[in-house]
Amino acid sequence: MTTRRRFLYAGGVSLAALASPRYAFPGMQGGAEYNVMKYGAVGDGATVDTAAVQKAIDTAAAQGGGRVILPDGKRFLCGSLLLKSGIEFHFGNGATLVANTDPADYKLPGMLNADGAQGLKITSSGGSLDGQARLFMTDYDPNDERWAPKAFRPRMFSLLRTKDLEISNVNFGRAPQSGLYMLGCERVLVDKLQIRNYMNVPDCDGIVADRSREVLIQGCDLVGGGDSIVVKASEQKEDFGVSRGIAVHNCVVVSRESGLKVGTESFGDISKVLFEHCRLVAVGRGPTIAHRHAGNIEDIEFRDIDIVAAEHHADRWRGWGEAISITAWPETADGKVGTLKDVRLRNIRARAENSARIDGQKEQPVEDVVLEKVEITIDKWTDYEGGKFDNRPVAGDGLETHDTPAFSIRHGNKVLVKDCVVKWGDHPEKYWSSALEASDVQALKMENFNGEAAFPDAQKAVVVA
Repeated sequence: MTTRRRFLYAGGVSLAALASPRYAFPGMQGGAEYNVMKYGAVGDGATVDTAAVQKAIDTAAAQGGGRVILPDGKRFLCGSLLLKSGIEFHFGNGATLVANTDPADYKLPGMLNADGAQGLKITSSGGSLDGQARLFMTDYDPNDERWAPKAFRPRMFSLLRTKDLEISNVNFGRAPQSGLYMLGCERVLVDKLQIRNYMNVPDCDGIVADRSREVLIQGCDLVGGGDSIVVKASEQKEDFGVSRGIAVHNCVVVSRESGLKVGTESFGDISKVLFEHCRLVAVGRGPTIAHRHAGNIEDIEFRDIDIVAAEHHADRWRGWGEAISITAWPETADGKVGTLKDVRLRNIRARAENSARIDGQKEQPVEDVVLEKVEITIDKWTDYEGGKFDNRPVAGDGLETHDTPAFSIRHGNKVLVKDCVVKWGDHPEKYWSSALEASDVQALKMENFNGEAAFPDAQKAVVVA
């Protein structure tokens, strides 16, 4: 049995406990090695090796588990593979799993798939997955700054109902769609992944924990056009459970959309989520909660986050350069949104082109919010249009003409703003406004707030309505 740095979620565990996680990983069921070359794989990057690699996996599983090896320096052109319990699927140095572009080679939605596996490991000593994203695209739109996808494009990973899962030191890139997608998984370690996706391919989220529990994501380095790290609860025909007990530590991200996100899909409950010690180098939005559906979201904390640049991009990309975006509205005109409460943002430092936003509904405000030691510098360095709030996805176009205060709080209840600092950059815009604007906020408390309006001779530092 090996010991891995994990956390074990138990009912009532505090988020503080997630900061120093431990969990005993059960390990593989068998120690034998299965080199895919011995099962007919060619590894030249041109021959389709799907059947041969799957045969190695099936043989190992039939023997009670073992290590399936993609040997050093080989390129294996494959469609979908199904991983099984007790398997360690290992990439040798320079070994690459290359996405086959033939839809007929995909019986499952991802390149690497699992459903109901237990004790599964995916590891690497310098190998990678290549999604060949451009070959799954059609035309490029220079106005939208993005490629249009073909009807079929696979995920990189599609892991369902998998327990005691470890994914470590794996590199992947050029994803045509979602990267590491986990649905209904439990007791998961994601450690030191490097992801290099295109910045102009849509919907290629980096790591997604969907209706999963006891998940630790740490030491990952992500680049791509989609959201980088996402916790959500999607709409499903069967019960995959809630999302609960998820921690993200020490990750570095670059994204055209949200760097660290809860939502947008919130059909089920999401709770006990911690993002900490992360660096957002360039993102369309900083820390994000996008609550749009009937589940309840609570006990979410972002702390010790550095946002180097939250910036505008072309209109089709969601995010308008918000330093922070905590919003709760229905996605459709007749939709319902559950509660959003107990949200904490501590020790956040951001340089952004748009506000730090807390925004609920008049009939259902965002409740119990703490903004503590949040330092916001508003500046402008891109050529995209400012002076708007991006509320998407909501009914209508979702873009709201609005001035840019450093902090914008609307429709909240019990909101604490403590030891926060506002600064304004060297490239002023006419739509810049107050240090803090609050509207329809009950029990707003401000302690040691330090900041003035963008144009102090004409504007108030704090506006409360």
